[in-house]
Amino acid sequence: MNGQRTRTEGFRSIGVYQSLKKVLNHEGVQGLYKGNGASVLRIVPYAALHYMTYEQYRYRLWENCPSLGTGPIVDLLAGSAAGGTAVLCTYPLDLARTKLAYQVVDKRPTVGSNMGSICSSTSYNGIRDVFSRVYSEGGIRGLYRGVGPTLAGILPYAGLKFYIYEELKRRVPEEHQKSILLRLSCGAMAGVVGQTFTYPLDVVRRQMQVENLQPSNVRYRNTLDGLKGIMRNQGWRQLFAGLSINYIKVVPSVAIGFTAYDIMKSWLNISSQQRRRAISGR
Repeated sequence: MNGQRTRTEGFRSIGVYQSLKKVLNHEGVQGLYKGNGASVLRIVPYAALHYMTYEQYRYRLWENCPSLGTGPIVDLLAGSAAGGTAVLCTYPLDLARTKLAYQVVDKRPTVGSNMGSICSSTSYNGIRDVFSRVYSEGGIRGLYRGVGPTLAGILPYAGLKFYIYEELKRRVPEEHQKSILLRLSCGAMAGVVGQTFTYPLDVVRRQMQVENLQPSNVRYRNTLDGLKGIMRNQGWRQLFAGLSINYIKVVPSVAIGFTAYDIMKSWLNISSQQRRRAISGR
């Protein structure tokens, strides 16, 4: 018979290539896109809110806190606030994405399977099923399970992204600032630094989101408890498990996102208009 399994145990310490191969063997091509529907539904409003609110927060800081100037501190604060806003508005979709991606439906007979993971009694049949069952079990709080470490991670991550991206651009001669390659490079560097510093918090978030799918009964009370528990039970290296593949996924995504954001701002003349309004309003 088919078994409902979780991914974590069967995919630890085997590398990116072997992990992809194992997913293909057990679930087929569809397994590579588990949770992608929720991810796509989430990323559209998330990205729109992230960049739109960043511009709004930055303008408000220029207008109401002139002592901060128009430099990197404003980018850091506005980026952090924008990241937090986008997360709070789209978090239930992130929860659904993680739960759907975490579960594994083994299409092969389980006898002799080398997955090495333990069956889970919980399985979901899509985004709506995740929302319905999570809400019935825990209400609104259930839909925001793990939002604490998510916010703890996104506030410095989003702030660092915008801070580093804008600061790197400032250090480039003006005649080169419109270069697509330069924008991609600055965005990639911002993604690398942001991911490296905040990745352990992302690991805690994911583990809190899928606690009911795990074979153990461990439940973390908060972000700090999660960090301590993972280090105690799995070792500090687990806090950085999957970081390399996250670089492969996130860094080009951040680079392309910042480049598209800058191009759209240039077309709409947003940045210069807001800066002039902020300065003239002082």
